[in-house]
Amino acid sequence: MKKKLITLSIFLFTSLLQAETIKADYKVEFGIIGEIGIANAILTKDKNMYEINVKLKATGIADTLSRGRKEHHVSKGRIVGGKMVSDYYQVTKSHGSKMTSKLYSLNHEKKSVNKSYKRWKNGKLTLDKNETLDFYSTDDLLSLYFNLDKKITDKSKAKNYVFKAVGAEKQEGTVEVAIPKKSLINIYKENVGESDDAWYAKAIVHQDIFSSDKGELLLRIGNDGITQKAVLKDLIFFGDIRAEKM
Repeated sequence: MKKKLITLSIFLFTSLLQAETIKADYKVEFGIIGEIGIANAILTKDKNMYEINVKLKATGIADTLSRGRKEHHVSKGRIVGGKMVSDYYQVTKSHGSKMTSKLYSLNHEKKSVNKSYKRWKNGKLTLDKNETLDFYSTDDLLSLYFNLDKKITDKSKAKNYVFKAVGAEKQEGTVEVAIPKKSLINIYKENVGESDDAWYAKAIVHQDIFSSDKGELLLRIGNDGITQKAVLKDLIFFGDIRAEKM
């Protein structure tokens, strides 16, 4: 359940490029259990630089089962041509006595990405590993989804998009996003609700936790770029997980 909460939360945050500081808070629910987590996102930017902070925390029974699962994701970089270009992406996770940190440094001149991975237990460093990824992108997972509003200019036209993002090594950096056909819009509305000021999209998540080799995240995104509601579909043995902006 903890992996599913984190995966969902990462995909909640889309382009918020018009204000210098924007905050968005979400509650995450699972079936009859109710709330299993909360997610808080803050984007700070000016005309040259940006920083995204996303904090994730399990709550209720999920908090107990995950031994106080928490995550902190940070993306920092520059604004180039109106889009975010990531220079640095860090993911810190903790639960119980364990903590891990993944730090990605993007070298745009050499078109390479270095990944530093560290692991601690009871405050003692147990693993320290460095490697160069076998793919390159100007986006990390956070900057990609905050850039979607710029990357997808026609939200009404059905189309499949394929992007690359640092932090998505399990799917070789590939992230798929689809704008649905008009004939399928009612299916989206049934799952994520209806709004006059929103557009719909589906993110394809390649992970072992899904019941097929393509996990579907349905999104209702406001015209202001903020995700209003998301549903992670058909998890193995679990059904759907829902997240909604508070």
